[in-house]
Amino acid sequence: MQSREDIISLVEGSGQLIAAAIHNGHDVRPEIAEFFAISEEKRMREEDPYTALFTEISDTRIVAKTSRFEVDLNRPRNNAVYRGPENAWGIDVWKEFPPNAVIERSLEKYDKFYTAARAVILSKIQKFGRVLVFDLHSYNHRRNGPDSPPADPKSNPEVNVGTGTLDRGKWAPVADKFIRELRSHNFMDRNLDVRENVKFKGGYFSKWIHETFPESACALALEFKKFFMDEWTGKPDREVIESIKNALRAVVPNVLEVFNNC
Repeated sequence: MQSREDIISLVEGSGQLIAAAIHNGHDVRPEIAEFFAISEEKRMREEDPYTALFTEISDTRIVAKTSRFEVDLNRPRNNAVYRGPENAWGIDVWKEFPPNAVIERSLEKYDKFYTAARAVILSKIQKFGRVLVFDLHSYNHRRNGPDSPPADPKSNPEVNVGTGTLDRGKWAPVADKFIRELRSHNFMDRNLDVRENVKFKGGYFSKWIHETFPESACALALEFKKFFMDEWTGKPDREVIESIKNALRAVVPNVLEVFNNC
């Protein structure tokens, strides 16, 4: 029997902000791993390593331990296990697709994650009346190889703020304030390129939050380009990671002020 602790690391603090890194995980069950065609190296390249560190800006943190290649928590349940290359950036994930019983055990993880997420969000709503969620992700921008030029910055912002499922009639001031504050922050003696819905519009986790708690929860899907690491070797740039954390910490108070006045 899988415990919640096998699936996510959950720390619940006293504040109004929840920081989540649901693609940080790399763990897979041995019975799933034996069906993989994808290498561990390629698997990690498509995961979101180090985003768990970004969650340290909040005293309430949700960090997934399971790899998205076992079960993707940012997709609807019926699509949470990649079926074929068309679901996984053209990657052949499986030597052969696992039996239904094996898949169901992965979907148990999915269900336990959403049960835990619902509980912690509800606890914040009961305490504060509303909750703000930073749904933290990262994305590749050197897909043509480690020695190839990075993808065009015009369509690959350093920070993509996904608001595709946001009720703009209610929460637009929150997203707008976040973008303004992060853009104006002194980030290593320059300004970050922060734009909205350029690369991504947000995934299922943010959508689920908005649909489940439409009047009391606002989720910003934050995708950081992997300029804080080498996406081919996995080596982190600790200075850049700390600078990202500092930038996020700096914007939280003003963003929460706007959030609570919406």
